[in-house]
Amino acid sequence: MPYFDTASAAPLHPVARQALQASLDEGWADPARLYREGRRARLLLDAAREAAAEAVGCRADELVFTPSGTHAVHTGVAGVLAGRRRAGSRLVVSAVEHSSVLHAAQAHESAGGRVTEVPVDRYGAVTAAGYAEALSPSTALACLQSANHEVGTVQPVAEVAVVCAEAGVPLLVDAAQSLPWGPVEGAWSVLAASAHKWGGPPGVGLLAVRKGVRFSPRHPADERESGRSPGFTNLPAIVAAAASLRAVRAEADAEAARLRILVDRIRRRVVRLVPDVEVVGHPELRLPHLVTFSCLYVDGEILLHELDRAGYSVSSGSSCTSSTLTPSHVLRAMGVLSEGNVRVSLPLGTTAEEVNGFLEVLPGAVSGVRERLGVTEPVPAGVAAGSAPESLELDALGLRCPQPVIELAAAIGRVPVGGTVTVVSDDEVARLDIPAWCGMRGHAYLGEAEREAGTAYTVRRLV
Repeated sequence: MPYFDTASAAPLHPVARQALQASLDEGWADPARLYREGRRARLLLDAAREAAAEAVGCRADELVFTPSGTHAVHTGVAGVLAGRRRAGSRLVVSAVEHSSVLHAAQAHESAGGRVTEVPVDRYGAVTAAGYAEALSPSTALACLQSANHEVGTVQPVAEVAVVCAEAGVPLLVDAAQSLPWGPVEGAWSVLAASAHKWGGPPGVGLLAVRKGVRFSPRHPADERESGRSPGFTNLPAIVAAAASLRAVRAEADAEAARLRILVDRIRRRVVRLVPDVEVVGHPELRLPHLVTFSCLYVDGEILLHELDRAGYSVSSGSSCTSSTLTPSHVLRAMGVLSEGNVRVSLPLGTTAEEVNGFLEVLPGAVSGVRERLGVTEPVPAGVAAGSAPESLELDALGLRCPQPVIELAAAIGRVPVGGTVTVVSDDEVARLDIPAWCGMRGHAYLGEAEREAGTAYTVRRLV
C-alpha cells in the first residue's frame, strides 16, 4: 500500500532503525556521569550533536535536542521573546506558519504581547518587503518557515534574514519540512526541526540558537542541554535521529531530482484527468516531493477515505470535513480553493509505478464522491434571455462544504448572463471557496454581506 504522507511523518529510515537498536545497548546510561557507561553515553550524544550540527550548519554548542519539533518551536519562540523583552513585545509571523508557531504566537498575545502577521501571495510565499513593513523598533522576534508544510512552497529565508538583520531582529526558522533536503540558506538566528520528518524516530526535535542571540529559557533551570531542554535525554532516539539525517542528506540531491520528476507528472496529469481541479503552491520554488491540489464539488474527508480504500495513504490541508467548519489557515491565507484538498508527499524510494497507480485511481475516486454529493457534469449552460429571473437567492444555511458551492453551480445556469446568484451560508469555508469557484468558472464575485443568519455571497454570471 503506497504511503504518500511523508510531510506528516516519514517512514523510519533503515539507518535510524539500525542506530536505534545499537544505541539501546550502548546508550542507556546517564551521559552526565563519569563512570564507563556514562562516558560511553556521552560519546554517543556528542557524536550525534556534531552530526546534527553539521547538517543544520551551526556549531555543535549552539544545538540542543528537544522532545519534539513543536517543543523546539515553543522553546525557541518563548526563549527569544523573554531574552529580548527589553527590546519590545512584538512578534512577527507569516500567515502560513505551522500551527506550532501560531499557537506560540497566540500564547504570547494572551500574555499581553503583540503579534503582526505577514500576508502571502496565491502561491503561499511571503516577500522580504512584507517582513520589512511588519518589523518595527518594538519587534523582539520574527518567525518564518523554510518551506510550507501544506503546499510545499519554499520561502525566501535568506532575503528575509537580511531584512531582519538590518532591523536588529533575530529570525527563527521552522525548518521541519526542508531540513532533510539541505541546510537553510541565510543568516538565521534560531532554527527548529523534527526528526520524524526525515525518517528519524518520533520524539526528537532540534533547536539551534546562534551565539549572540539573547535567549532566556522560560522553564525552571536544568543542567542538561545547555539549560534549554530540561530532563533526561532519549539518547537512543537522538542517535538514530542524527544518523538518519546524515543518511538522508547523503542521498538528498539524487532523490530530490528523481522525486521532482514524479511530482511534476502529478502536477501535469491531475488537471488533465480530473475536471475542475486547482493545483496550489509555487510551480517552481517548492519542495521536490510534495504537491497539493483541490477538487471542486468534493468533500475532502470522503475523498481521502476513497483513496485509502483504493490503497493510497494521502492527507489533506483542507478542514472541509465533518470535524470542523473552518478551512485550512494556509489555504485561506493564499485565497485558493480549499474543498476537496489532497496533499501528496512522496517518501524516499517512491516508484513511477506507484505514482501511475495513484493517477489511475484518482479520477474514479473524485467522480464517485461528486456523484454521491449529487453533482452532475457539466453544470447547465444557460437559459434564453427573458425566460429566467435576473437574480436568485439560495438558502444554504446549515449546509457544509462543498454543498453551498454545489448549490451555486447548479443555480448559475438558471439566470441569464449578467444575472446574479446570492448564496446565504453559515459555513466559514464558503467565504474562501465561492470566490475561488468564480475564478475557476469565469464568473464575477461581487462580494459578501452579513445577514442576521449567515453571510450572503453574491456572484454575477459572465459566461
